[in-house]
Amino acid sequence: MLPVPQTLLLSDADVRLAFDWAAGVDALAAAYGASVAAAQFPPRTMARGNGLWLRTLSGVLPGQKVIGAKLIAASMTAQAASYLIPLFDGATMALTALLDGASVTGLRTAATSALAARRLCREVAPRVAVIGSGFEARTHLEALARSGALGAAQVFSPRETSRAAFCQSMAEKGIAVTAAESAEAAVAQADLVLCAARSRDESPTVLGNWLRPGMTVISIGSTLPEQRELDPEAIARADLIVADMVEEVADDTGDMIAASQAGVAFAHKVVSLEAVISGTHPGRTVAEQIVLYKSVGAAIQDLAIAALCVDRARAAGLGTSIPAQVRPVDKSK
Repeated sequence: MLPVPQTLLLSDADVRLAFDWAAGVDALAAAYGASVAAAQFPPRTMARGNGLWLRTLSGVLPGQKVIGAKLIAASMTAQAASYLIPLFDGATMALTALLDGASVTGLRTAATSALAARRLCREVAPRVAVIGSGFEARTHLEALARSGALGAAQVFSPRETSRAAFCQSMAEKGIAVTAAESAEAAVAQADLVLCAARSRDESPTVLGNWLRPGMTVISIGSTLPEQRELDPEAIARADLIVADMVEEVADDTGDMIAASQAGVAFAHKVVSLEAVISGTHPGRTVAEQIVLYKSVGAAIQDLAIAALCVDRARAAGLGTSIPAQVRPVDKSK
């Protein structure tokens, strides 16, 4: 008798225990470096109600072995969200895993940014300015620290207590950070700028006139039309803009919409992260270029990290397994 397929249930705690930064960056490099047809990762969908929305990112990973999706249910009224990732076996269609996707979102964003930064930075050990001190800022700096060498790191966020807490949290992970007195001061000392915070009034937190030739900027905080992180001057000064989702970054993010409204032409300098990682685009070609990586998140990132966590969780005995049901397709209907 054939073994009964099992579905692995992973809590958020299980996911965090299973995850590894170096393995995550490698998994993303493999996914982005493979040949992927456009139909494997269709545009995300958004169902909206009165203050409610459900976003769906779906895809088929390269190799056809894993298909899945990430569902995000959110309430603007309750200021709450839940994340679910189902993964299916590409050969048998069995539901192989259900993951709480809350941490996956932050982990995959940071790991993808680290992958992009390592391919785009001209320095082997870049000096880093972190703008923001929350979860995304912490995961991004840790991802960078676990994926290669770092120079000096500085952090700025408006509250001194938050800056101090960030430095302490990073010190506990063996990552030295000092607090800067302003965002401009932090950027002035950096080769790599991590933008991981937005202001309460959605005014830009990093300005283009702060940037110097040769800098690399990672921007992950403006993913919707109403959100702002960079000013139009930053978009204008970027010689190359690398996007994880080209159309969504160019058309649906507040920074790029504002740049367009200000008369900044940028379409000619936007390339996909997939093209850079796969080698079909060289990425940075001149040391003095200002290079911007802008991210809205993508299903390929969620599924690559989720599949990695499932494999590592099985090996470590994490999670709970339940019998999976696979039904034959009824061709008579």
